[in-house]
Amino acid sequence: MTGAQGSWLGRRLTARTFLKPHHVARAVFHPAWIPEAVDPSVEQLKRIRVIAGAVAALGVYTFVQGGFAFDEMLDNAATASAVLFFITPLTVGVMLWVWRRGGTVRQLKVPLVNAFKLLLLFIGSVLTTVLIFRLGDVFGIVAKLVLSLAGLWLALFVIAGAVRLTGNFFGTAAVHRGLPPLLATVTTWLMAVPDFVTGDLHGLSLTMGVVFILGAPVTVTAIALLELRRLSRRHGIRLTAHPAVLPPVAPSPPPYAPRSHPYGPHVPQAPYGHHPYGPPPPYSPRNSANPYGS
Repeated sequence: MTGAQGSWLGRRLTARTFLKPHHVARAVFHPAWIPEAVDPSVEQLKRIRVIAGAVAALGVYTFVQGGFAFDEMLDNAATASAVLFFITPLTVGVMLWVWRRGGTVRQLKVPLVNAFKLLLLFIGSVLTTVLIFRLGDVFGIVAKLVLSLAGLWLALFVIAGAVRLTGNFFGTAAVHRGLPPLLATVTTWLMAVPDFVTGDLHGLSLTMGVVFILGAPVTVTAIALLELRRLSRRHGIRLTAHPAVLPPVAPSPPPYAPRSHPYGPHVPQAPYGHHPYGPPPPYSPRNSANPYGS
């Protein structure tokens, strides 16, 4: 599929583009082979799901405790990368087993490999960012300053990339349109449940712990279920069906389609063969102001 598009990048990169890490992240983490959204309403739900997923990933409780804990965010990022590395292939593998009667894995080889490459690229970026910030405490002031600037660029790159990837979830929409909401649901629950089960509420009361630890995955799940329902009812895309047996998705019509002229493509001619905006007819006694002529 990458070869069909001719390029991995979703947009062209120039030297000036690298001054804006979010533009680089958009090109790298939203490749050209990722399909466009099938429905504007589904795309809107996806944006809401991105926000809820960001709440779960960052951990709002760090703000509630009285300040943003940067070291804790780095630890959460490394933990989330480990969770993604194991749970994403496992979840996709379970769905391949569910789809076994409708088609083969060979039919999905190209998008599966591309999605796995995108997953490894993101995890590598996260771990590199964490490593650079950790190394800043080892070297001298000059090296620490250089590493801090590089780490800041990478941090913005990773954050912007995470926003992109939360929508397409590592390009798994190219495998099946229902995989991104499913993977988002599974991931957010696996990141939230351990803290709640072990009682690690990070200094919050039980009520606040329930709200800030379980609130995000519950929201993501509700939005994902609604997204899957709309895909099924409006486009016939069922999560349990192999992508090979799903109906082709027609592109969404433009929001303001041009309206056709009520009289067809040609403007009706004015009476007596004269165009209403053309030159006046030549003077004659019959065309004079006297309607009865002379």
